[in-house]
Amino acid sequence: MAHNPSVAVRGSLIRGLVFHIGMALSACLWAIPSLLTFPLPYGIRYWFITRWSLWTIWWLRMTNSVRWEVDGLENIPDQAGVVMSNHQSAWETLALQGWFKPQTWVLKRELMWLPFFGWALSLLQPIAINRETGRSAGRQVIEQGRARLAAGIWVVVFPEGTRMAAGQKGRYRLGGAVLACATGAKVVPIAHNAGEFWPRYGWRKRPGCIHVRIGKPIETQGLKPQQLLAQVQAWIEAQMPYLSKQSDPMTQTP
Repeated sequence: MAHNPSVAVRGSLIRGLVFHIGMALSACLWAIPSLLTFPLPYGIRYWFITRWSLWTIWWLRMTNSVRWEVDGLENIPDQAGVVMSNHQSAWETLALQGWFKPQTWVLKRELMWLPFFGWALSLLQPIAINRETGRSAGRQVIEQGRARLAAGIWVVVFPEGTRMAAGQKGRYRLGGAVLACATGAKVVPIAHNAGEFWPRYGWRKRPGCIHVRIGKPIETQGLKPQQLLAQVQAWIEAQMPYLSKQSDPMTQTP
């Protein structure tokens, strides 16, 4: 029987729709009990709220056959530091929570205003900034980031600032590098190709295997933020051809 592309496309759209419906409903359901954890210690709040993130990537695997493989878990240091990753998808914002615990993020303050989801997110002590304030936002990242690191909380930064389609490069911003250099924290670089399977736009997901590579920690002592950022960007971009090659659809099973 000849393969019918239109049937495959419809099936892909249906699986993507099922995933997004499940994700949206679960976010609403999870947010309500998550808000009730506000009087509990941070560690308990973090554990409970982030179960939703791990459930969501499991749900993606069940509905759309999106798997993942990780290289370099042995490179994660014992002491919390700054994680700097490329940003292609919503997937990495969820999956990184399984490897760097506990963690928080530098994000736009507008996300905190979202009903239920944003309110629950605020319980995880994110570093929410107003990008329009310029230097004031930079000082806020350093002050709050220093406090999070001192408390043993990883700070996850996406230097590109917004999701970029697979194969595209964004302009890397200095915020995470400034924080790392100001505090002396190690930087763990991460490269992945999640955007090839969970794209920035659209309902469809591509079955296959996301490849993630965790690099060796970068010591920040004696480095200027520009030098550190250049190292991180060069490392990430050097990994991307390899990661995409490993995800050749001819080698994947749905």
